[in-house]
Amino acid sequence: MTTDALYQIYLAHSEVTTDSRRCPAGSMFFALKGESFDGNRFAAQALEAGAAVAVVDDGSVVPAGEQLTTADGMGHYIVVPDVLRTLQALAAHHRRQFRGPVVEVTGTNGKTTTKELLAAVLSKKYKVLYTQGNLNNHIGVPLTLLRLRLDQHEVAVVETGANHPGEIRQLAEIVDPDYGLVTNVGRAHLEGFGSFDGVKRTKGELYDYLKAKSSGRLFVNESNYDLQDMLVKRGIDIDTEKCITYAREQALTMTWNCEGDVVDCSPWLRMWWRPKYGAQQVVQTHLIGAYNADNVLAAICVGLHFDVEPAAISAALEAYVPSLGRSEYRRTERNELIVDAYNANLTSMLAALDNFQRISHPHKMLVLGDMKELGAASKESHQRVADAALESGAEVAWFVGEAFSECLGEMKMSEHVEVRTFEDVAAVKRALEEETPAGKLILIKGSNSTRLHQLPELL
Repeated sequence: MTTDALYQIYLAHSEVTTDSRRCPAGSMFFALKGESFDGNRFAAQALEAGAAVAVVDDGSVVPAGEQLTTADGMGHYIVVPDVLRTLQALAAHHRRQFRGPVVEVTGTNGKTTTKELLAAVLSKKYKVLYTQGNLNNHIGVPLTLLRLRLDQHEVAVVETGANHPGEIRQLAEIVDPDYGLVTNVGRAHLEGFGSFDGVKRTKGELYDYLKAKSSGRLFVNESNYDLQDMLVKRGIDIDTEKCITYAREQALTMTWNCEGDVVDCSPWLRMWWRPKYGAQQVVQTHLIGAYNADNVLAAICVGLHFDVEPAAISAALEAYVPSLGRSEYRRTERNELIVDAYNANLTSMLAALDNFQRISHPHKMLVLGDMKELGAASKESHQRVADAALESGAEVAWFVGEAFSECLGEMKMSEHVEVRTFEDVAAVKRALEEETPAGKLILIKGSNSTRLHQLPELL
C-alpha cells in the first residue's frame, strides 16, 4: 500500500496508537517492535479494544480475508514491510500538508522546558500543537506530528532528542521544520556521541537541515559560544536574516529580537527583558535556576517573531508552572525541595549546583544520583560533580549510585559536609524510614534511571 493510500485511511481514522491497551474507537494501531516486545502479537487485541485498523509487518498474524488492500476495503489489517518506517513516512507526509510554521527544538539541556515555554507563549495568540512530555524520539516525533489537525492548529512546536550521531538529521527530515532552535550543547550521552564534538555535530544537524532549506530560519542564543562556533563551521552568518537572535545582558548582532538577564533567583527566577523596539519588562517565573534564563529568552524571542504582544509574553511566562520533575520547587510539611530528577549530565549538574549554592538558606541538603551514558568520561565527570557538591554550601550530601560511590569511597565527612553514599534509591528509602530530614532546602537531581523522583513524597 502506498503512503498516499495509507494517508486516506488515516484521514478517516486520525487517532493513532501504539498501545494495544489504549485504542480509542476507530483508531489506527501501529504494531511496533522492540527488544522485548512485538506489537504484531497484540494486533487482534487492539482491534477488539476499538481500533479500526491494525498496521502490522508480520503477515502470519492476519486471519484469512482480513487484509486491507485499498482505502475502501473491508479488512482490518494492513501489512507493510516495516511498521516503524511506515509510521514515520505517514507522519512526514501529514506534516507536509500543514501550512502553518513548524518550530523544531533540540539541545542537550533545557529542550523540554523551552518547548513548554514556547507553547505557553505562542498559545496566547495561536492554536498550538506541541510535543507532550518528552516524546522526542524516532517514535514520539511521528506520533506528535500525527496529532496535527490541519483545520485547527496554526503553529507546531516539536521537540527532538538524540543520543547517537545522525538522529537529529533523521528526525528533521520527518519534521521538516521551518524554524530551528538549539538550546545549548553539553557533555551528555558521550557514550553514544563519542565526544563533546560529537554532541555538537549531532545537534548541529538541525542547523544543516535549515541551512539547506532556503526558507528555513534559526533562533540562536548569541551569548552561547558553542552555538556560534557551530554556525561558523557551517558557513552560516549569525548577522543575517537566516538567524533571529536573543542574548543575555546585551545583544550585539543586527538580527536580535530580545535581550535580558537575571534579576534574582531565590529561589524563583526573576529577570528583566526587552524587545529590540520596546520598553524593558520584568517577569517573575515559577522556574528554579538562573540557567533557565536562556530558556525564557528563547521563548520571548520566538513569541516576538510571531507577533505575540510583549505583555502577553510576560503573562504566559509568569503563569507557566514546570512539571515532570524538571526544576520543580515543592514545599512539603518538613522541607523545601528542588526536584530536578528527570535527567542529569555534567553540564546540567554543575549548573544546578551553582544555582543551589547561590540560594540563601540556613540548612541545605543534596541528594544526587549517578549520571548515565557518559562512557569514558564518567569517572572524571562524577568526580567533578562530587567536588562541586562538597563546595555548594550543603550540610548534608547523599550520593546515590555506583559511580558516585567509587568517587567518594568511604568518605564520611568533608570539611563541614556530612557525606553518605547509597547503592540505589531503595537504600535511600530505607534510610528515610529511620530518619527524616526537616527544615532543609533539598536539591534532588540525577538521571531518570536512578529513580530519585520517587523520593519527594518521603521528604
